[in-house]
Amino acid sequence: MSQSLTQALTRNFLGNSPVWYKQAVVGFLILNPIVLFLAGPAVTGWLLIFEFIFTLALALKCYPLQPGGLLALEAVVIGLASPEAVYHEVEGNLEVILLLMFMVAGIFFMKSMLLWVFTRILLRVRSKSVLALLFSLSAAFLSAFLDALTVTAVLISVGVGFYAVYHQVASGKQMGQGGHDHSNDQHILEEKRQDLESFRAFLRSLLMHGAVGTALGGVCTLVGEPQNLLIAQKAGWDFVEFFKLMAPITMPVLAAGLVTCLLLEKTGTFGYGGKLPATVRTILTEYALEQDKKRTARDRVILIVQILVAIFLVLALAFHLAEVGLIGLTVIILLTAFNGITEEHQIGKAFEEALPFTALLVVFFSIVSVIHEQHLFQPIIHAVLSLEESRQPGVFFIANGVLSAISDNVFVATVYINEVLDAFNKGEISREHFESLAIAINTGTNIPSVATPNGQAAFLFLLTSALAPLIRLSYGRMVWMALPYTVVMSAVAMTMVLIELH
Repeated sequence: MSQSLTQALTRNFLGNSPVWYKQAVVGFLILNPIVLFLAGPAVTGWLLIFEFIFTLALALKCYPLQPGGLLALEAVVIGLASPEAVYHEVEGNLEVILLLMFMVAGIFFMKSMLLWVFTRILLRVRSKSVLALLFSLSAAFLSAFLDALTVTAVLISVGVGFYAVYHQVASGKQMGQGGHDHSNDQHILEEKRQDLESFRAFLRSLLMHGAVGTALGGVCTLVGEPQNLLIAQKAGWDFVEFFKLMAPITMPVLAAGLVTCLLLEKTGTFGYGGKLPATVRTILTEYALEQDKKRTARDRVILIVQILVAIFLVLALAFHLAEVGLIGLTVIILLTAFNGITEEHQIGKAFEEALPFTALLVVFFSIVSVIHEQHLFQPIIHAVLSLEESRQPGVFFIANGVLSAISDNVFVATVYINEVLDAFNKGEISREHFESLAIAINTGTNIPSVATPNGQAAFLFLLTSALAPLIRLSYGRMVWMALPYTVVMSAVAMTMVLIELH
């Protein structure tokens, strides 16, 4: 009996994660107290950071909340940080937590409007280059005011919906016929196979352009990414001030990203350039027209309400009518009240995307409290601040960029902005120089992180979605398709950091 219970516990621990991954996490948990006893808290703190980055880098093996949370709990138990220190860190970042809880959930109730917008773009624009540009630009604009994950979720919904429609027709069935498995190619008609492969390539490139677009727009505004608000909060910037300070870097990067989008489509390199076959377009257009005919007066009112609330959201953020999280809660109340969403379980669905990452963010803050308590980053920050002042923003950009490409950019931003703020509070740097470093940290954590799914939550979301296997989008292919964007955007951002913050 004891053996079967042990086997059950082993299987249950971290679920379907690989055995070697489970063994690594258990090894970390056993090793940390031993290292603390033999080498002291500073060495153990650094070991904990590398272990935590390991869990972030391997997020596809297991969501980091569980292994990272176990490491954070152990850090508190063995005295690397106190529960009071963790609570203080969380309390100081309440605004960011409210952003994730309420703004992401609020945008969930705008999905039908966003689907309507992207569907029309997809079917009415025939030039693939223009279409790719519009997808990227639309995703960038929406992500500047909304949540990148929700925008990506909408792109995925459009992709899955259209893929399922064509896959059904390509399998010899009637459009809209129930019971079709669009993940199984067994019944695809031979004459439709080439069109299906072309459609997959078309969707892959379009989704990647859109995902990169969320990063291009996300870096521009205070609500574009969670770390933006975190940095703005520490620096005391409002929505407009944040945009103005970032614009000398973010606008050239946006232009460079859009030019890269066009060049990739024109040259057909790095897996881009796939065209939408004419037969597929005809089927999808017929499907969209059929869906439009089914739209009732109530459906049209829902769209109008969503558009009006979206306009309110932009104005509320621009004029800073309230804290960002409270604006998000207002959006939830308006959209649910006027669109008839009054049942608890309906509202609960909106929070499913936001709360896992919110919980992970609190774990981030627990690790950050260890860094504070043990003064782990102080020697590094002092070493960078001892460099010539004009070189420091560039070094911060590179340091944040490299770490953000392999781990989570919110965690990296949290660590660095806290250390720089501490140096400013101690009078070691001027206000002007603090702002320069904050700009470098924000752009460094946002832009180079498009290199891998580890750094960009939108990329990871796309990779782990139901659409990725359908369109043959693997981890390696995503990194390859992101490579030209990473090189161009990072080079432009680094150049602008050196010019503007010199």
